[in-house]
Amino acid sequence: PKFLGGRGNKTFKPKKNIPEGSHQYELLKHAEATLGSGNLRMAVMLPEGEDLNEWVAVNTVDFFNQINMLYGTITDFCTEESCPVMSAGPKYEYHWADGTNIKKPIKCSAPKYIDYLMTWVQDQLDDETLFPSKIGVPFKRNFMSVAKTILKRLFRVYAHIYHQHFDSVMQLQEEAHLNTSFKHFIFFVQEFNLIDRKELVPLQELIEKLTTKDR
Repeated sequence: PKFLGGRGNKTFKPKKNIPEGSHQYELLKHAEATLGSGNLRMAVMLPEGEDLNEWVAVNTVDFFNQINMLYGTITDFCTEESCPVMSAGPKYEYHWADGTNIKKPIKCSAPKYIDYLMTWVQDQLDDETLFPSKIGVPFKRNFMSVAKTILKRLFRVYAHIYHQHFDSVMQLQEEAHLNTSFKHFIFFVQEFNLIDRKELVPLQELIEKLTTKDR
């Protein structure tokens, strides 16, 4: 199924549901409970005795679902006309390549880029050898590097929304939701060093603002 499914239909269906009753589901519930306490620094820490790969996997799926929903609220404003290039402000432009189907980076509109990006992420999440949903199935050796690539790319969707569509987000009164989601994301990637600092530059000021309040 095509990821955006007719751009009008507004229902982004993240297929990636963590099966109830599974250990990963328990981890997700743990994450939600600590998030509810409002202390994001604590919420992102690896729970005692847990496997780091599994913790990163569960949270990566969760961030994908969150970003999916957040971007879904503004697709009307993110069009070929309004966003002919995928950018995060005037200084940062992203070109798409996934290394398999598209090897040489291509310049494309933001909606097209985000469609490629989310479809690619979804394919990774659906790959049982990369993101095993069954207990006891070991993670591949390259899992962390795949997770880092996914998170680096998901960051670009946040960056695009903040730079190009924040006024729409405010009109929709979604800014608290966006800020909380992004802050959680940043604390998580900072906790485990998952995104290279230079990748975060387009939102550096915002990151400083959001994270210094919580020292």
